[in-house]
Amino acid sequence: MELNLPTNLTLLRIVLIPVLVIFFYLPWSGAHITCALIFTVAAVTDWLDGYLARKMSQTTRFGAFLDPVADKLMVAVTLVLIVQADPSPYVAIAAAVIIGREITIASLREWMAEVGQRKRVEVSWLGKWKTTAQMISIIMLLLSMDVWLGFLKNLGQLFLLISAILTLWSMVNYLRVALPVLKGDNEELTKPPVIPKISNLNSTRE
Repeated sequence: MELNLPTNLTLLRIVLIPVLVIFFYLPWSGAHITCALIFTVAAVTDWLDGYLARKMSQTTRFGAFLDPVADKLMVAVTLVLIVQADPSPYVAIAAAVIIGREITIASLREWMAEVGQRKRVEVSWLGKWKTTAQMISIIMLLLSMDVWLGFLKNLGQLFLLISAILTLWSMVNYLRVALPVLKGDNEELTKPPVIPKISNLNSTRE
């Protein structure tokens, strides 16, 4: 298995997860600002690794597998930290929706792959909007723990709510497309997927 630059950027995103956790619990006034910066770097590499993989023609199966894993780990771990620090029902419910959806769709994709219908649940444009809203909300919520407490917290919670809505919307779309397969409707299996696909082997925005 050869590691290229895009894959190394994806691995960097995974390495940054324990670093973010350590800084989150440091007894330092700027710890959460540093966490926001670390998460921002991770978000940038999330876009950059896919761009470089396409630009440099370095798409790989390993990169295609690792990219969404790194994204989900970073988002899930950071959301757990945020809920632990601010256990408000709005944040907790939105975080549960986002994490629960990722588990559901990951399981759906694995099952669809087993029955040879993986392409029916490929990434949609909703995934890009959902991911963007998630990144913005998490960065704002991390920053709000140290600076502009009220303003950034309210704005971050708003974006988190938007992200949760987009998350549910995209999940419903995926389940709707996969429903004929789940029901065993052979006639429906011949129809093309309804969700528009984004061709990007090394960067899957779900």
